[in-house]
Amino acid sequence: MTMVRDLDTRGAQHCETTALGVLLRHQGLDLSEPMLFGLGSGLSFIYWDSKNMGFPFLGGRVKPFDLTRNLAARLGLELLVQETTSPRRAWENVAAPIDAGRPVGLQLDSYHLDYFGSKVHFGGHVVAMYGYDDHDAYLVDTDQQGGAVSTSLATLAQARAARGPMAARHRSFTLTAPKNPPSPQGQIIPAITACADAFLNPPIANVGHRGIDKAGKLVRTWLQRTDNPRRDLPQAALLMEKAGTGGALFRNLYRDFLAECLHLLDSGHLRTGHGLYAEAATLWTEAAALITKAGESGEAQYLDQAGTVLCELSRVEREAMRALSRLGE
Repeated sequence: MTMVRDLDTRGAQHCETTALGVLLRHQGLDLSEPMLFGLGSGLSFIYWDSKNMGFPFLGGRVKPFDLTRNLAARLGLELLVQETTSPRRAWENVAAPIDAGRPVGLQLDSYHLDYFGSKVHFGGHVVAMYGYDDHDAYLVDTDQQGGAVSTSLATLAQARAARGPMAARHRSFTLTAPKNPPSPQGQIIPAITACADAFLNPPIANVGHRGIDKAGKLVRTWLQRTDNPRRDLPQAALLMEKAGTGGALFRNLYRDFLAECLHLLDSGHLRTGHGLYAEAATLWTEAAALITKAGESGEAQYLDQAGTVLCELSRVEREAMRALSRLGE
């Protein structure tokens, strides 16, 4: 058995920030999960639907791995990313750093992992790997998936080789902190303003505040969008609240990030943004509950109410991000 020694294997709410926390604590940098999410400019929104999808998807964060890239750039971390089409080479890319005493981040399809409770394909899942033996790999996943867990080497190989939306080619990565890293406090304003600018100026209409407004209109049609509303609508709501989002489609995490920033920066714009994101978090949970009710009852009135809440959310988050974008002035 080969294990990284003296590793803090704490899980957290969201997969990518869980893995980042493990890798960075091993480098002597211990930041809260909301701070990791916020410094990585992780918050976003997308209304995703296409002909080959069974049902629309509401996403609340930036694309998989963008958060890691953003965080590494902000904190001056050396990010070494390896991808390959060769399963043999992919294993070598993981085993070598672990043999040298370093944990490794992996992006993979959670569907294949032995311990994973929900058997849904998701190629953007991220875990930290810290050991292996002849049969199993030892990983750190989110708290809801068990924290420090294990899966067979065979299922790990399947998960890493999987193709499909958001999947990567056996992606693995390590992080190395510089001897004198920049202060996380000094990176708060650039992280917040970059996130706000992207949210306020989306490239397409189903992203950012425009995407939330679009969702508010289209959610009203969801009973006609599915042959099985009792399955699909509660599942969509569950993904908003429970699927590694920290609740309220990542808005709880961003609210808590802004609250942590308020202890470090005195700013009226920051206070405004925090107050509005506290309101937004409550409204997202309300929207998810209404979507669940619509699926369970088959009554369109709940989707109409959810649509009204989402249109209000578009306004609230737009106001919040406008305030936060002024932090750089």
